[in-house]
Amino acid sequence: MSRLWSNWLLVWCWGVLAFGALLVTAAIPGLDAGARLLFEVFAGNPANAATFDLPAVRFGLGLQGALTIGWAMTMFAVIQAAKTIGAPIWRSLTFALLAWYVIDSAISISTGFWLNAVSNTALMVTYLIPVLASSALRDK
Repeated sequence: MSRLWSNWLLVWCWGVLAFGALLVTAAIPGLDAGARLLFEVFAGNPANAATFDLPAVRFGLGLQGALTIGWAMTMFAVIQAAKTIGAPIWRSLTFALLAWYVIDSAISISTGFWLNAVSNTALMVTYLIPVLASSALRDK
């Protein structure tokens, strides 16, 4: 994989980690303004947005943030390993991301948070661009 695509994925991982950090702040009153705004945008209607202050919602968003940070850190490691191992790792990683994408987007749409499916699509596309452009999925 060229330096351009490798750096692209590094920035992608940092973006995922930053998003996770933003979600973590939902659990911390006083630091939650960014997470609250994001939730209101993704909520799609005032009734959904009004649930932000429920302890279970704050807990869920904060926990999702912690999971997203862990996911980003795992992605850093797997992408480093893929540089050595090659196509089998890229295929496994891409399959895992596609599984996340389908499940997360279906849940988002079915619960009225369809804008999250749009952001999922952007995240998936920005992952696929360097992977497909570099031919990382093909055996050498």
